[in-house]
Amino acid sequence: MDYLAALFPPTVMAVAFIALIATIVKSQGGTNKFKEDAAAEAMAAAEAARSGGGREPDGGR
Repeated sequence: MDYLAALFPPTVMAVAFIALIATIVKSQGGTNKFKEDAAAEAMAAAEAARSGGGREPDGGR
């Protein structure tokens, strides 16, 4: 039964990792993409307003 005790933790971690990847893949695109884009644009606009100006001519690079 020692082999079961040795194999259980890696198996649990593998299942958890697959679930994490599946959740990440499902959350990409669709209606969530528009929410994420809107949030990113709002943060960029707030940062630009707070810094007191627009972008630099080279795009801020």
